[in-house]
Order: sequence, then C-alpha cells, then structure tokens
Amino acid sequence: MLRYFTSIFLILLLSTHGYSQEGGDPGVKDSVEYKQKYGLRVGVDLSRLVRSFADENYTGLELVGDYRLTEKLHIAGELGNEDFTQTEDLGGTLLYNYTTSGSYIKLGVDWNTYQNWYGMSNLITIGGRYSFATFSQTLNEYQVFNGNRFFTPDNFLPGAGETPEEFSGLNASWLELVFGVKAELFANIYLGISIRLGYLVTNTEADRFPNLWIPGFNKVTDRSSFGVGYNYSISYFIPLYKKSKKKRDPAISSPEQ
Repeated sequence: MLRYFTSIFLILLLSTHGYSQEGGDPGVKDSVEYKQKYGLRVGVDLSRLVRSFADENYTGLELVGDYRLTEKLHIAGELGNEDFTQTEDLGGTLLYNYTTSGSYIKLGVDWNTYQNWYGMSNLITIGGRYSFATFSQTLNEYQVFNGNRFFTPDNFLPGAGETPEEFSGLNASWLELVFGVKAELFANIYLGISIRLGYLVTNTEADRFPNLWIPGFNKVTDRSSFGVGYNYSISYFIPLYKKSKKKRDPAISSPEQ
C-alpha cells in the first residue's frame, strides 16, 4: 500500500514537470524575474482520519504544518492525539488487553531536494524531528501464565481484579528521520506523503506494565529503540509574502549548450 501511494506521488511530480517543460520555449533566453511565494502550509493527516472511521479500536488526529524560510529550507512540525486499544494473545489465548491514550508534538526542519521548473512548487524533502509524547496506559484485562496446568489445563489463570488499572504520567521522546513528497494538485492545495524512521531517546514506564505502544511513535519493539511511521496529508498553503527569483534560462541549462 505504501509503495502504491508513493508511485502516485512520483507520477504527479513527473507530470507537472513535463507540463512546465511544454510551457516554455527552449530557444528563447529569458532573464525575467518572477516572485516565489513564502508562507505557512497547514493541513491534516488523512490516514489517521480514515483509520478512526475504519477501526473501532483506534481514534486519532494529526495536524501538520510547515513554514518556508528560504528557497529550500522549511520549519516543519506535527501535533497529534491518539487512542488505541490492543489485544495480545498466545495461540488464541488472551494474554492482556490494554489502551494507550495521549498526545504528541514533533518539531524540526525539511530540506527540499527537488529542483522545480519555472512556476512549480512541488517538494521532495529530507528532514528531521525532535518528538515528545505524554500518555497513559490502561490495563483492561490480563491472564497469568502458570507452569502448573492441573487446575487450568486449557487456559491461563485470570488476572487479579476486575477493574481496569491505569498507569498515567508516562512520557517518551525520540528523533525522527523524515523522507517526504508534496505535490501541488490545485492552486495552493498539496497532497503529501512521508515515511519516518524514529529512534527512541527516553521512555518513562510504569513499574508493572511496559510501554508497548507510544502515540506518534507507534509500536515499541523489545530490545530495539527504532520505530517506523508514515502519514498521508492534505494541506493548504497560505502565501504571506513573495521574493524575487531570476527565471532559469532553459537554453543555458540544457546539456547540449
């Protein structure tokens, strides 16, 4: 699925690239300056909205944004909230059921590596984030493994207590390496995708129950500090001001010259 959406974005970029080539006359040297738009882009992660409707055990919302500082550099960030209930089992036998609920914030920069043609504003970016999450974990139910199966040969022993146990005041922080694409579909409206590799820096856990899933970071793997995430976003660019840039000369930039 991720490869499918990535292919769509590459096709969009190539098609807009070709359109710009057709619009110019490579035989005419043009030194006219044009105005590049600078401003704020704000949007929402579509994947979390779709998952919230499709999965009754999940509720999430992520807002995305970036501010263009220079021709290539953008300040970027995400702000989100997630609530996720999961069940772990062993061979069809319940081990535990828990709910993770909390919020996160990610702040950093994106560097646009894509060389746009005249009038284009697409992005292929590499960037980084420092991320922080605060959350709670609720142990809804669990069963205890007992080596002596005389009294419960077909099941585990039920966990003590019938009331869910909440572990609050938890937090975690991590670094993210981000690869992203944003394609302008219509005037100032962008469709984006990003892939994220996270490295867990801090992880405050409860004594009786580990952090198995962290909002914004996703699943925590045993004996590993790495995690993987992604998002699909739609956003709107709000132009605040413009800067002049000399139009690139197609004749000079041609390999034949």
